[in-house]
Amino acid sequence: MEWVQLLILMSFLVAYGESRLEIQTTIVNIREDTTVGSYAFSIMATESTGAPIRYRIAGEYAFYFTVNADTGEVTIRTPLDRETLPLLSLTIGVSSNGADVTRNIPVIVDDANDNPPIFTDAPYNVDVKENTSINTVIFQATAIDPDFNLAGIVSYSIVEAVPEEGMNLFSISPTNGTVMLMGGLNYTSKSTFYRLRIKASDGGGPLGANDNHVQVSFAVAFITVSDVPDLDPQFLRLPYMTTVKEHSDRSLSVFQVQAIDPDTGVNDVIRYSITNSNAPGLFVMNENTGVISVNSDIDRENLLESDSEVILQVMATESNLNVNGVHASTAADVRITIEDVNDHKPMFYMCEALPCDFNPEMSSYRGSVDEHSSVGTAVAGLNIAVRDLDAGANARINMHLEGPHKDAFSVSPASFVSTSLVQILISKPNVVDYEEHKIMSVQVVATDSSKPTDCCSTATVSIEIKDINDITPVFEKDSYELKVKEHSSVGTVLSTITATDPDTEDVGNITYRLVPESILRYFTVDPKNGSVMVNNDNLDREVRDSYSATLQAIDSADHIGTTNLDITLLDINDKAPEMARDSYFALLLEGPKGKMEIPIQAFDDDEENTVNSQIRYGIVNSEFSGNFTIDATTGMLRNNGELDRESIDPSANGVIELNVTASDMGDPSLTSWVMVIVNVEDINDNTPRFRNHDYKFSVKESEKGAVVGSVFAYDEDQTVNNNRISFRITDGSSGNFFINPIFEGEGKGYMGNISVDLDIELDYEHRSTPYILTVEATDLGQRKDTAKVQVTVVDVNDERPVFPTGVSFRVKENSTSGPVEVGTIVGTDVDTNHSLIYELLALECRCNGTVEPCKEDWFELQPTGAVTVNDKFVIDYEKCDQVMLEAQVVDIFTEKGMNNSLPGKVTIHIDDINDNFPQFIVAEALFVVVTESTESGSSVATVTATDRDSGINKEIKFSVLAVDLIDTNNNTVSMGELFTVATTAEQDKYVGTIRTIGKLDSNLKGKYLLTVQAEDGGQLKTTTKLELYTIDKSYRVGLRFESPVAEVQKNLNIIRGALTSATKATVHILEVVAESGQQRAKEYTLLEAYFVYPNGSAINSANVEKILQEDLYHANILRQYGLTVIESGVPTVTKIDPMRFILLGLVAGLLIVLVVMITSLVCTQRNYKRKLKAAKAMNSAAMVATENSKTGPVVPGTNKYTMQANPVLNLNIDTTDLGFDEEDSSTDRASLNSLDYNIDMNETEKDTMPMMVIQEEDEDADENAYIEPLHAALAARGDDTPHSFDNPTLDTTDL
Repeated sequence: MEWVQLLILMSFLVAYGESRLEIQTTIVNIREDTTVGSYAFSIMATESTGAPIRYRIAGEYAFYFTVNADTGEVTIRTPLDRETLPLLSLTIGVSSNGADVTRNIPVIVDDANDNPPIFTDAPYNVDVKENTSINTVIFQATAIDPDFNLAGIVSYSIVEAVPEEGMNLFSISPTNGTVMLMGGLNYTSKSTFYRLRIKASDGGGPLGANDNHVQVSFAVAFITVSDVPDLDPQFLRLPYMTTVKEHSDRSLSVFQVQAIDPDTGVNDVIRYSITNSNAPGLFVMNENTGVISVNSDIDRENLLESDSEVILQVMATESNLNVNGVHASTAADVRITIEDVNDHKPMFYMCEALPCDFNPEMSSYRGSVDEHSSVGTAVAGLNIAVRDLDAGANARINMHLEGPHKDAFSVSPASFVSTSLVQILISKPNVVDYEEHKIMSVQVVATDSSKPTDCCSTATVSIEIKDINDITPVFEKDSYELKVKEHSSVGTVLSTITATDPDTEDVGNITYRLVPESILRYFTVDPKNGSVMVNNDNLDREVRDSYSATLQAIDSADHIGTTNLDITLLDINDKAPEMARDSYFALLLEGPKGKMEIPIQAFDDDEENTVNSQIRYGIVNSEFSGNFTIDATTGMLRNNGELDRESIDPSANGVIELNVTASDMGDPSLTSWVMVIVNVEDINDNTPRFRNHDYKFSVKESEKGAVVGSVFAYDEDQTVNNNRISFRITDGSSGNFFINPIFEGEGKGYMGNISVDLDIELDYEHRSTPYILTVEATDLGQRKDTAKVQVTVVDVNDERPVFPTGVSFRVKENSTSGPVEVGTIVGTDVDTNHSLIYELLALECRCNGTVEPCKEDWFELQPTGAVTVNDKFVIDYEKCDQVMLEAQVVDIFTEKGMNNSLPGKVTIHIDDINDNFPQFIVAEALFVVVTESTESGSSVATVTATDRDSGINKEIKFSVLAVDLIDTNNNTVSMGELFTVATTAEQDKYVGTIRTIGKLDSNLKGKYLLTVQAEDGGQLKTTTKLELYTIDKSYRVGLRFESPVAEVQKNLNIIRGALTSATKATVHILEVVAESGQQRAKEYTLLEAYFVYPNGSAINSANVEKILQEDLYHANILRQYGLTVIESGVPTVTKIDPMRFILLGLVAGLLIVLVVMITSLVCTQRNYKRKLKAAKAMNSAAMVATENSKTGPVVPGTNKYTMQANPVLNLNIDTTDLGFDEEDSSTDRASLNSLDYNIDMNETEKDTMPMMVIQEEDEDADENAYIEPLHAALAARGDDTPHSFDNPTLDTTDL
C-alpha cells in the first residue's frame, strides 16, 4: 500500500504548488460629485504566490470609470448622478499567472447636494379678495429637491415684497411653503398688487470641499387684490346748497347730487332718495340720476320759521348687497333757499307793540282824540299794524289816507319795509271839531310799491272826537320837525319848545309832557322848560327812522295845549352792508360752455339814497379772482371767460372760494363779505397721456405669467369718472400678452402692468424679433392715447446643445511631439447666451478589425472642443487604425432643461507611416539539418516576419547576410554562401524559405548560425540569427498523449514549459498530429520534438523518459494533460497487423506487471530517509508554480487531493503532518513515480480497509508507528461507503 501513499503525497504537492487568486472588494460607495479624474476606489485582490495582478473593469456601466491595470486604482471617467442612477453594477476582474477571477460588485452612488430646489408651477399668480380673513392660506409654493436626506428637505422664506408692506401682510410656512395672510388687505387704501420673492433652501449637504453646501432657488408670486363691496357710497362736491324761486313750476330741476361707489373694482350702481325734509312733499328726487325737482307748489311765506330754507336729507344707496348682506348707503343734506316772489300784498293787523303774533287780520279800527288836538296828535286806541309777508324790496309799503276826512288827518309812517305800527295823526286841528263831527272816518291804504296788481289793502278807521274845555295853552307852531342823530347820548336836547297860555294863572305854571307814553322810551321833555331830550342812546334809524310825539302843555286847570313833534333820526354810517345770504353756491362747468351769473345781494340799513346806504360790490384778490367779474352796482357775479378744472389744485376738489365784498360809501366806509363757493364741474376735456410714448421691456422666454413691465398714463381731469383710465393692447400682442390697470394714487395716474398670458410660454427660438405692442389708454369718455411698447424676448438657455454628426479627423501615427491638435468639434446651440464645453464619454479603438474599449487614451478632448493627442502615449497604427470618441457637448449657461447634448461620435482615422521595422516571428520549430541526406535546394528552415506598417511599407524581402558554423567545441567558423532564401507572402506575414545552395559537409558537426535580414518597402531592416542544427534523426522524440489534437494544442504552452523545466533543454516542437492507423476507443495525439541544449547537443527519447521518471512533479503535470508514452524516432506509417498488436499488448502488460512488482519490492528494501513532514511537502509544491497547476494542497506521493483540493473526495484530512518523517523506517520508502501505477481500489479492499485517524507524528515518535495516509483519510470520513478513484491520465495498456 506504500505506492498509494506516494500518490496521495504527490497530489498534495501539485495542489499546494498552484497559486490562489481572490478578490476582496465586495461593495463600493462613491459620492456623486466626485470629479472626473479623481480617485473613486481601489480593487482589492490577493494572489497567494505574490505574482503581479492585472486589474480590469467591465459591464454596462464601466464607461463611468477608468482602472489602472497595474494598481487596481479606479478613477472617475464620466460624471455620476445619484438622482439618475443611484446604484450600478460593475464587473471587476483580476488575473495573474493565467488565473482569472471576476466578481460583480454593487456601486452605491452617495448623494451630494448638487441639486437646488426647483419650484413647480412658478411663477404663482393668485387673486385674493380684500376681505380675506387673516391667517387664511392663499396659496402654496412647492419646490422639489431630488437630493437625499437633509439636502432634499426644502425650507421656504419670503425675502422681498413689492410694495414693502407685503412683508408684514404675508408669511410663508418654512416647512410646507403655504403662504398665509397675516394682515388686512384694502383695495382702496392699500396696494392692489403685491409681488413676493420666495426663496427655497435645502437643508444643506456635502458638495465638493464644502461639507455643508446649501442650495437655494427663487420664485416670484404675484398677488392681485380684488375689490369687494365693503365701502359706503360717497357724495361728490359737498356741501350741497342751491336756490329756487317760490311757486316754481312743478318738475323743475333744482339740483343734482352725485355719488360714487368707492369700491372702484365693483363700481356698483347708485340709487338716490329723499329720506327726510323739514318741508315734506315740496321736492322729489330721481332715483337714477339724483336730480332734485319741484314736486308741489312752494310758498316761501310758509317757511318763514325755517328762514325760507328747505333742508333735504338725501340718501345714496348701492343697488347690490355689500359684504355684510345689506345695501350700503350714505346720507347728505341739501339746503335749498327759497327766493321770494312778490305774491303778497300788505295786510292790517291788531298789534299793540312789535313784535306780535299778527293775528287776526283787521279791516276796521276805532279810536278817539280830543277836539282841536294839536297837529300830530295821534288818535288813541287804534293799535294798527301793517305787514307784508314778502321780503326785501317786495315788502316796501307806502301808506296814505282816503275817505271823507282824509285831509284832517295824516298817517305815520308814510313808508316802511315789511312791518310797522301805524298811527293816525291830526293834521288840521281846526277841522277836528266836536261840534262839527262827533265821529270822523278815514281809510288807511297800504300799497305794495313794487306790485302792479293786487297791491293794496284798506282799513277803515272810525275816530271819536272828544269835547274839551275852552282855552288851553298854545304852542307857537302846531308842529315841530325835530332832528337828531341816531345813537345820540341820553340828554341830548333836540329843541326847547314852549307854549303860551293867556290865562294869567297859567303863566309860568305850564307843565310839559310827551305823549303817548310809549314815546318816553325814546325821548323825554323837561316838564319845566319844555326841552325835548333824548332818553335812549340806542336810537337806531335803521330800526325806526322817525318818531311822532305830542308835546303837551298843561296849565293849572289841566287844560292841555299840544303840538306835534316829528322827530327824524338823522342817519350816521353805523350799519355795514348786510349780505342777503350767508353764502352763495354755484355750479360752473369748465370749458367754453361754462356760464355763471350769481346776483349778490346786500342791504344797508342806513338811510336810503345816501352815501351811507349806497353799496359797491367787489371781489377780494385771490388765486382765481381774476377769473370772475362783479358788477359793482348790481352785484351780478359772472365768470370771466372759461375755467379749467385742471388748473385748480386737486386737493380743492374743484372748489373755488371767492370773497365778495359789499361796501357802503359812508365815512368811514363799512364793508361786509360773503363766501361764494363755485364748484367747477369737471368735464372730460383731457385726453389720457402716457408719460412716455415709447417703452422698451424685456422678458425671459418660457415663463408663464411673467411680468413684462409697466406703462404709465395720467388724465388731467380731476374726477374719477373722467380720469379713470383703462388699458388694452390693440396690436402686436398676438394673444401673448395682457395688461392689468392699477391705480397708483391720487394725482399719480394709472399704471398698466403688462404680463405674459398665464397660458403662454414665449419661445425665443420660435420668434426672436421683438414684439411691438400698441397699448391704448382710454378714459370713460373714450378719449384715448397710444404708446408703443417694444418687448424683447430674452433667450433663456433652455435648449439642449447639438453635437455635430459625421465628424471625422485624420492623424498620422506617432504624432506626439508637442501639443498636436487633431481637429475641433464644433457643436451648436440655438440659445443666444450659451457657453459650450465638450466632455469625453468613452473611447473605442478598432484594433485588428475588432472594436473594443481603448487600452490607451491616445486622444484627449479639451473643453474647447479641440481633440488633441495625449503625449503620454504613442499613437500606433499597427495597434489600432481607428479611434471612435464618444463625447457630448455641455452648455454651462443652461438655465432650464438638460444642459448636455445627446452623445455623438467622432471618428479619428490613424494614418500609417513607416515607423515599424520588420519583426521576425520566433520560430516554434527546431531547424535541423540532416547532413547525410541534404541535397542542393533542400529546404532546411523557414523564417517568418511581419511589418506592422501598411501598404508598401509592410512588404518584406529576406536575404541571408552571413553563415557561421559553431562546432561542438563552440568554435565559430565563417562558411560563406551555403544558403539562400526565397520570400513568399502569406496573408499578413512574409515567409522566407531557406534552402541549401549545395550539399552540406557531413563531417561538420555542430550548428550553423545564419544571419537573415528582413527589409521592408521603406528600407527599414531587421536581422535575426537562425540556428540550424546538424543532428541525427535519432534525437527526434515522440510523445503520445491520450487527448485530442485540439486539447493538446490548447495546452501546448504548459506542456512545453513542463518539458523545458524538467530537461533544462530548449524544446523545439516539430508537429502535433493525430495518431492514425490504430483502432482505439480514445483519440491519441503524437507530439514530435527535439530537446536541444545551448551547446548544440540533443537528448533522445530514453534520456527524456529517464529525466521524467526522476522528476515526478513535472511528470505528474504531463500526466494530467494526457501523456502516456514516450517514443523514439519518427514513427513510420505501416499497415497494422491486429494479431501482432494483441501479442505486443500482452507482452507489454506482462512487462508492466513485472516492473511494478520489482519496483515495489526494491522500494520497500531501500534504506533512505523518506519520511517528509506534510508542511515541507506543501511548501515544496508551492514553490513549483505552473500556469495550470491545481489550486489546492495535494497528498504527497499520490495523485489524491485533500478535501479542499478535491471536492469529490471531500475528506477532512489533516495535512499538517502526514507521518512521513525523515527518520522513518525503510518500509516507508516507495517510488514517487506515479507514472508506474494505475490505482484501482475495488469494493473488497475498501470494505476491509481499517479506519484510522490521522495523527500528527512527533519527531521522537516510534519509527515503526506509521499510519498509512489513505487509510487515515478513509477512516476520517467515518462511513462504510465504497470508494473507487481512478487516475485518468494513466493507462497501463499504453505502457
